[in-house]
Amino acid sequence: MSVIKTPAELAGYIDHTILKADALPENVKKLCSEARKYSFASVCVNSCYTSLVSEELKGSTVETCVVVGFPLGAGTTASKAAETAEAVKLGADEIDMVINIGMLKSGNSDYVEKDIRAVVEAADGRTVKVIIEACYLNKEEKIEACLLSEKAGAHFVKTSTGFGPSGATVEDVRLMKRTVPSLKVKAAGGIRDTETAIAMIDAGADRIGASSSLKIIGVL
Repeated sequence: MSVIKTPAELAGYIDHTILKADALPENVKKLCSEARKYSFASVCVNSCYTSLVSEELKGSTVETCVVVGFPLGAGTTASKAAETAEAVKLGADEIDMVINIGMLKSGNSDYVEKDIRAVVEAADGRTVKVIIEACYLNKEEKIEACLLSEKAGAHFVKTSTGFGPSGATVEDVRLMKRTVPSLKVKAAGGIRDTETAIAMIDAGADRIGASSSLKIIGVL
């Protein structure tokens, strides 16, 4: 039986997300207002909106979540660490970073671990979620990405950016949770309704990333 009984109970699991290239400041402010009203876990944005979100959410329980190296993960380690440090300085509570997918697939595990660790260190104790972009990985690579995230000191592993050819699957959530039970799991990408969100949580997801949050919790 699901731990979720009503759509409203989902709100505390959801990172209310806006990551589109054409997102406007007024769009971001609207998300913050919705997040405060419905008590979402966080508002997740690109780093240029860090200070705006932090200010809009001041005095609430909603966290400021910022993506780093997004959406490709192919920037240098130094650039990811610098983006993280700047986000923290501007008020980020959580960092969602994208791994270097090409380095992982080429077998350069040392590079991937150091890349994640640099972000964890720059986050200075803030929650770090590692986006493994599972749609590009085979089972062994997914397992390796999760284990490297754990080894590097991350707090979550996350399925997807939402910008790849496919998003979260129940199977990937189960695999990730089974591989690194000490870490939390965030399911993101393509989660647009209550039933899908609940299925992800029942599979082991501790957090849901969604831009359809209001629909998921039954408001729209």
